[in-house]
Amino acid sequence: MNRLIDKSRHLPTPAPALTVAYTPIQLAMPGRPPLELRLTAPAVGSDLPIVLLSHGFGPSNYLPSKDGYAPLAQFWAERGVAVIQPTHASSRVAGLDPDLAEAPFFWRERVAEMRAILDQLDQVERQAPAVAGRLDHTRVAVAGHSFGGHTCSLLLGARLDGEDFSDPRIGAGVLLTAPGRGGADLTPENAERFPFFDLDFGHIETPTLVVCGAEDDPHFTPRGPEWHADAFYDAPGAEALLTLQNVGHGLGGIAGLDAKETESEDPDALEITRRLTLAWLRSKFVIGPDDWEKSRGVLESLGQDAGAKVAAKAQ
Repeated sequence: MNRLIDKSRHLPTPAPALTVAYTPIQLAMPGRPPLELRLTAPAVGSDLPIVLLSHGFGPSNYLPSKDGYAPLAQFWAERGVAVIQPTHASSRVAGLDPDLAEAPFFWRERVAEMRAILDQLDQVERQAPAVAGRLDHTRVAVAGHSFGGHTCSLLLGARLDGEDFSDPRIGAGVLLTAPGRGGADLTPENAERFPFFDLDFGHIETPTLVVCGAEDDPHFTPRGPEWHADAFYDAPGAEALLTLQNVGHGLGGIAGLDAKETESEDPDALEITRRLTLAWLRSKFVIGPDDWEKSRGVLESLGQDAGAKVAAKAQ
C-alpha cells in the first residue's frame, strides 16, 4: 500500500510478488575488467521475459550504476519481469578509467556491454542459482533513462554516421527522457562536445515506447522538453509517447527515491511511469496482452487530472 499516491492508483497493475536479487554478477569483457550486473527477478515462475535496464549519466555517484533505479527495477520484477542492470563503463563508482580516450561517456562501450549480456545470458544464470533455467532468452526488451536512452536507441536501430548498432535479439524498447536529435538541434558548443548525439532514429523498426517529462529542461539544445520526444516522431517503430505532467527529467523519481537525480519528486508521476511502462512491457511480452490498452483507457478516463497523457500513432 502506498499512501502517497492518488490518481495513479486507478491504473491497473498486477499485485506484487516476492523477488530474488543477485549482485554482483560478473561477465568477462575482452581487454578490460569484468562487467558487473544486478539481476532482480520473480522468486517463482518460468519463462520469465528479460529487460536490460541501462542507467543514465546523472549527478549522483552511485545511482548511475547497477545499484540505482530500484523504483523501476523492483516494481517490474515484482510483477513478472527479470531485470538485468549493468554498471556501465561511464559509471563514476565502478566504470572504466576516466583518463581513457573514450571517457567519460564511453557511448560505444555501453552498447558493447549490453550486447555482452545478451551473449552471456547462460553465464548470468549460472551465477544466479534461484533463477537458473527460468529466463526466456527469446523475449528481451531494453529500457534506458537519459543517456541510457541513447544506448538503447542505438540497440533498437538508430544509426550514427550510417553505422548500424541494432541487435535482432531485442524485441521491444522503452526510452525514458532519451536525448533527441543532435547536430543542428543542439547549441554549437554541445554539438561539438556530443557529436554522438546526432542519431538517425528513422531506422528504429522495433516496437518502442517513448516517455518524457513535460517540465524537462534539456540543457543541450535551445529547444524545450519536446526535444526528448524526437524518437517518437522519427522512428517508425515508436508506437506511443507517454508525457508526464509537472515533472522533468527524473519522471518523479525513477532513478532513486529521495535522490538528487530527481529534481521534482512526485509519487503519482513515478507511479504512473512505473505502471504504464510495465503495462507496455507486459503487452509486448504477451504476459498481459491487453494491459497497455486497459491502462491507456483508464488514463484517458481520468481526463485532465490524470497527470499524464498518451499519444499513439495510427496502426
